[in-house]
Amino acid sequence: MKNGFFRVGAAVPRLKVGGCRYNSDQIIGLIGKGEKAGIQILVFPELSITGYTCGDLFHQETLLDDAKVQLGRILEETKNSSCISLIGMPLGIDNQLFNCAVAIQKGRILGVVPKTYVPNYSEFYEQRWFSSGRNALRDTIMLCGQEVPFGDDLLFEDEKGEMCFGIEICEDLWVPVPPSSFQAMAGALVIFNLSASNEIVGKYEYRKELARQQSARCIAGYVYTSSGVDESTTDVVFGGHAMIFENGSLLCESERFLIDEQLIFSEIDIQKLMNDRRKNTSFMELWRDNVREFRKVKFEIEEFEAENITRYVPPHPFVPSDGSSRDRRCSEIFAIQTSALAKRIRHTGLKRAVIGISGGLDSTLALLVTAKAFDLLNIPRKNILAITMPGFGTSDVTYTNAMEFMKSMDVEIREINIKDACLQHFKDIGHDPSIHDITYENVQARERTQILMDIANKEGGLVIGTGDLSELALGWCTYNGDHMSMYAVNASIPKTLVSFLVRWVADNMLESKAKDVLYRILDTPISPELLPPDAKGEINQKTEDIIGPYELHDFFLYHMLRYGAAPGKILILAKKAFEGKYTDDTIKKWLKVFVKRFFSQQFKRSCLPDGPKVGTISLSPRGDWRMPSDAVADSWLSELESMQE
Repeated sequence: MKNGFFRVGAAVPRLKVGGCRYNSDQIIGLIGKGEKAGIQILVFPELSITGYTCGDLFHQETLLDDAKVQLGRILEETKNSSCISLIGMPLGIDNQLFNCAVAIQKGRILGVVPKTYVPNYSEFYEQRWFSSGRNALRDTIMLCGQEVPFGDDLLFEDEKGEMCFGIEICEDLWVPVPPSSFQAMAGALVIFNLSASNEIVGKYEYRKELARQQSARCIAGYVYTSSGVDESTTDVVFGGHAMIFENGSLLCESERFLIDEQLIFSEIDIQKLMNDRRKNTSFMELWRDNVREFRKVKFEIEEFEAENITRYVPPHPFVPSDGSSRDRRCSEIFAIQTSALAKRIRHTGLKRAVIGISGGLDSTLALLVTAKAFDLLNIPRKNILAITMPGFGTSDVTYTNAMEFMKSMDVEIREINIKDACLQHFKDIGHDPSIHDITYENVQARERTQILMDIANKEGGLVIGTGDLSELALGWCTYNGDHMSMYAVNASIPKTLVSFLVRWVADNMLESKAKDVLYRILDTPISPELLPPDAKGEINQKTEDIIGPYELHDFFLYHMLRYGAAPGKILILAKKAFEGKYTDDTIKKWLKVFVKRFFSQQFKRSCLPDGPKVGTISLSPRGDWRMPSDAVADSWLSELESMQE
């Protein structure tokens, strides 16, 4: 498995109830389209050869025999197709009739899975015709001249043992513990559901949530399809609902109530799912007490080239692309930050906070959080001591922004110019101030932190950290300088999310005067401002010109830490996400920078102050990330080098 992607599809064919020949023609046609689309596994609706609503016609030998004949014709017509197709049909076996899913590939039947839970309530009368797969008396059957595995204990696994999938049928999903739960624990990474599922008011949302939740609980792909409008008859109406989920996220979905056939497809990231399962040590706990034996049917499948993925890859994975979702996310994150800080203030018994304000985004967010926490605790905002500390690199723009912002927040303001203190320190350590090297920069950062810490001691306050997750990942902070605080409220907030949070607060929680200042801060380039401004007095040191675009680094960080993705895979995903914005060489260049800095700067993360975890990724050594400071990046860099040759 090169990069872990498998392309899966769900079909909603045209259909005639009882018209096996017509139905098989539609199935054959869609398998051909699926093959051309590069679909590796394609699922059809429940009883798709006969139709689901045949009623007592299921007791007619003519229908049952014709279904087998048409299955044979499908096998013959698709014998050159490498696409695995899952087709629904009734099968009479040992004095019983079973509602089955038949898995076929290249003219061969891989296996047959009978439906486990047979509904018999409301508009469903399936027990009138069908038996549960649990009542099967044998584990192989003869079908279309082939002896094939049969039973509800089948899983399907590729020859390399990398991709495994399971099958359930319609009602199986609706029971308290679906068969797919056990299939997933036994190794199935993708579940396919052949369904009929008629439409009534409210059922669409419920069905969609069932599939979403099951994909999340099983940490699996879930590919679902149900009968289209042609299945509608007598008192029931069908809409043709197909959907593909990956661990709770919807990848694609059909449009219901269309007359024409539909074929949807996307790619499931198997590596991502396996990584999540390994991390979740509770995943296999139920298995210990409910061990089920599964037989694994082997199949061969061609490797999918990840460069051809069609699924959407968000360029800013920390930030929801949907506006309403983004607003909810920002509201929740801001609430987590403020309540966490409020708890720390209550616990310490301190009534003052000390925070350095630069006029940049990070310190702006930190002050917004602090002000809200003080409001929650009914402590006057004047107890917040906001300090601006102009230095050699402070521009007129950021200085003005800082002053106006602090005034708008109604906090106590102090200005302490650090130039003389830094010049004295340069003299003490024998450093030429005309040499603008790392010493020149770090002296300023440490001087600012020393001022904040000493004032906090003097005033009985808590130093609020302003640094963010992206800076910690890259080590873009001065050790024991801005790296240190007494509580780091932004420690789990990536740079790409900081701006959205600040904008959300501006739009939802502030009056016009403060809002205008925040908008100006949002438009200011990101800079540590440790080098003198240019001849025009403007910012001369732009962070992203030095270490690369934060949106790229946040993308790398997310996929490397959240899913353990290798550099090669991250590169492919980034090329898809930023297509047209960055060249391949640019992405490779900054990915190499990210890997080098991430490994070399772990020592800074090993001694971080406390700070609230707000998302799935945290670099706290006490929380999510435990990495030795002396680990080497050789394997990661070697993979990147081999890709550049």
